[in-house]
Amino acid sequence: MMLIDAHIIILLMGWAKFNVMNKSINYIYIISLVLMLQWVCTISHAQTNLHRIQLKDALTGESVVGAGFTYGGKHGISDTNGYIEISYREGAELHLSHLSYGQWHVKETAVKHALELGFILWKEIPKTLLPVTIISIREPGNSTLNIDAHERLSHDAGAVLNQNPMFSSIRKSASYGFDPVFRGFKYEQLNIVIDGVQTAIAACPNRMDPPTSQVALNMMENIHIYKGPHALRYGNSFGATINFVPVSPGFSEKQDFFGRASSLYESNGNVLKNELNLGLRNRNYEFNIYGAYAQGSDYKDGEGVKIPANFLRYSLGASLAWKPGQNDMLQLSVNRNIAQNTDFPALPMDLIRDDTWLINAKYDLEFKSRHLKKWSSAAFGSFVDHLMSNALREISPRMVNAKTPATTEAFGGRTELSFVFNSSEMYTGLDTRSESASGIREREFLMGPNAGNILYDNAWQDSRITKTAVFNEFHLFSGKTRWVMSGRLELNHARLADPQTEYQQHNETENIMQVNPSVSTGVSRELSHNLQMGFWLGRSQRSGSLTERFINYFPVGLDPYEMLGNADLKPEVNHQADLNMSFKTANSYLEVNLFAAYLNDFILGSIDPEITPRFPSSPGVRVFGNLDRALLSGFEFSWRQTFTDYLEQNLMLAYTYGKDLVQNEALPEISPMDLRYRLTAKFFNNKLGISGAFRRVIAQNRYNQSFGERRTPGFSLLDFDALYRFNSWLRASAGVNNILNMHYYEHLNRSFAAQRERPIFAPGRNVFVSLSIDLR
Repeated sequence: MMLIDAHIIILLMGWAKFNVMNKSINYIYIISLVLMLQWVCTISHAQTNLHRIQLKDALTGESVVGAGFTYGGKHGISDTNGYIEISYREGAELHLSHLSYGQWHVKETAVKHALELGFILWKEIPKTLLPVTIISIREPGNSTLNIDAHERLSHDAGAVLNQNPMFSSIRKSASYGFDPVFRGFKYEQLNIVIDGVQTAIAACPNRMDPPTSQVALNMMENIHIYKGPHALRYGNSFGATINFVPVSPGFSEKQDFFGRASSLYESNGNVLKNELNLGLRNRNYEFNIYGAYAQGSDYKDGEGVKIPANFLRYSLGASLAWKPGQNDMLQLSVNRNIAQNTDFPALPMDLIRDDTWLINAKYDLEFKSRHLKKWSSAAFGSFVDHLMSNALREISPRMVNAKTPATTEAFGGRTELSFVFNSSEMYTGLDTRSESASGIREREFLMGPNAGNILYDNAWQDSRITKTAVFNEFHLFSGKTRWVMSGRLELNHARLADPQTEYQQHNETENIMQVNPSVSTGVSRELSHNLQMGFWLGRSQRSGSLTERFINYFPVGLDPYEMLGNADLKPEVNHQADLNMSFKTANSYLEVNLFAAYLNDFILGSIDPEITPRFPSSPGVRVFGNLDRALLSGFEFSWRQTFTDYLEQNLMLAYTYGKDLVQNEALPEISPMDLRYRLTAKFFNNKLGISGAFRRVIAQNRYNQSFGERRTPGFSLLDFDALYRFNSWLRASAGVNNILNMHYYEHLNRSFAAQRERPIFAPGRNVFVSLSIDLR
């Protein structure tokens, strides 16, 4: 290029000399023309030195889209194919930043290597750009918590969440329907979705079938836990959003068949779990068929006492991903889950059958325009048909036969546009969700003065809630600082189609319209190469759920009191602050999360002595109402350290403090401090992995007696497991949980319905073995 520049100048000088001889030269014009051409050539030369580097996920090889980068004073965002453009500068480092991948300083030597290869492999790890934790289900992973084939076989996603001390579960069954609690938030205070949009509504008034029980874990890639009221794109994130992300489609240049099969057996409870995935793909489509089957029986606790724990759960589904063109993709999925004959000793009835259909359609369209990068739309439908009764119980004398058939429907969708600018990115869109429930309890009296009579109780009253919202999330990059601002405005419409007389005696309103605004802002900054900090403020507002507004004299709480809905509930409001700090070195990663939530109009049930219960055996009636002021605060701590390539340790700790600021007492159903430690060693070129785990839970001395709670003693557990990889497609594992055969129960485990002083104790010593074949 310099040779071309010189030739141009020589030619111009010759032309100028000729004009001087002819006395017609304009010297200023000549000099300007020379300088302009030289500048054009310089720019052209600089353009030829631009290099394209593709950012790829180290695990899947997929493009990392929307990553911010800074290099040599230039800022930008990776395009829809994960490419960035840089002009090499000696001594300069490349700084990368992404929501799911964190921040990364790429040294000059690594930049040179990337220029030679044309790409950079980037490992997805949880960072504090948002208050988020990512649980990786596909193995290998590099997230806070990795889930292997053992957990992929789990028949309940709530049990998988419990492996992180941030989570606990309300357990009314010893084996199924673990209802997650996070930082003291539970039920509809947690926004639980699949692929950012789909959810299922518990048909059982007692939540035998919470949304997490309907997740097909063997087809999930990871779980994104957005803490606090800050991530508002996927619904009303009052306490947190838990997003189960499906496995991304993997296309192939040639026709390719793939599959996976896994099986696991547990000795305590004679539990057998299986899962299967078969698929076909080429460059334009991927088709999957997947299924799972799990069953178990009564197990023994640490003292050898049998705990009712029979369950049967199976599912079958199919998914299709199709690329009509290079820039768009259509995805369809259908899944059916069935649970049968499952013991719920903490409730008056057991689950007889729960039949659920989950249907989802999603369309993504990518653009090559300057700012608009992606348009993503999705629609879903979830349909639950549930039956519970006391037919499986051995009751003597049997006074009454009771059963409750119930159904719920949830359908809706969302559409979102993604924009990328020079130093910012924006997501904007709208979503809608409609939830409805119906179900009537039938009581056939066999003895007593009502013998021969059948009474019917309308539990749900054909209630429906429709939520429609607009949302926006804006990310702004400024050097090592990243600002995120989120907003959501939701219209909540609730109504009854079949109000009952006993309900109307205490509720005049049957049609309610409420507007719920939510906002959040936060900043994350890299204070040094090793230290990063983020601070977040958010305000979220949530209207009452179907249960909180419309349940009709049904014992759905912690104690046997019947619960009555309140149509006039005010929306509860969460004002929350989160402080996140992370420190990393080459061999260590440490993260601390602090939070404080000040709650107004907190929705809670309280005893109304003026209302007579429907059941003579019920101690009374609780009515949902608003508590003026409450507080939830606490912290999470995690530390991962690699001593060598063959030895690493993980430590996690979580604690939540809850207080009723009006009555000056503890909030109910708050788990105690929970510590987890795991030491893992690898041998024979990582073919053999051996792990030992220790868990310590302190006693819960903060409890609410008015809700039937009591002190829970602390406990310590030891686990051991080993995994061996025979080759790239076959592996086996074995282990022992609760090695010391401890006799314990979790604070949120409910008590037996027939023996209120007897909690549901956890399994004693449990030996497991598993085998997995993966031909992907």
